[in-house]
Amino acid sequence: MCLDPGMDLRMQMYRFIACLLLAALAGTTSASDVYRINPGDVLQVFVWNEERLNREVLVGPAGAFRFPMVGEVQAGGSSASEIEQAITEGLGKYLKDEPVVTVSLLSIDGNKIYVLGQVARPGEFTANRRIDVLQALALAGGLTAFAAENEIKVLRRKADDALDVIPLRYAKIKQGKELESNIFLRSGDVVVVP
Repeated sequence: MCLDPGMDLRMQMYRFIACLLLAALAGTTSASDVYRINPGDVLQVFVWNEERLNREVLVGPAGAFRFPMVGEVQAGGSSASEIEQAITEGLGKYLKDEPVVTVSLLSIDGNKIYVLGQVARPGEFTANRRIDVLQALALAGGLTAFAAENEIKVLRRKADDALDVIPLRYAKIKQGKELESNIFLRSGDVVVVP
């Protein structure tokens, strides 16, 4: 157990933070940890030795952008390396030499999460890095005195538009329990604090 009632409050807080960090570090990097492009993101596409093709592109609401000689490139839900591959294949049909394409993420304005309900500052937040539920609650100014700590939910839309409801029992996490329920958020997730 991470917290010990016999400890002073400051030591309990240090131990709690250490437990949270250990829980976060325990996960390994996997394919799901790779950033997926969202509508609203801005990408820099660089084609080596083809300066006229280098440009910034905005990923549209449908998750796509248009690129010369390639046409529409579906970017939403893809990684930068997957987009590089799609552009390389498209340009390969028209260029004499095999193209060398690099895609960089310039702006992640499409990576938005929402925190609603009994928090100090509910609203929309652009996540410029991976954040978990507790970090999102901190962005929203923390829970109010009226928040139902054990009834927090994360609402997540799946590809088929079905809704996943993921519970988070904040009071348990404060006790050092159920730390694994502090999941990383994805673009479009809504944290509801009743």
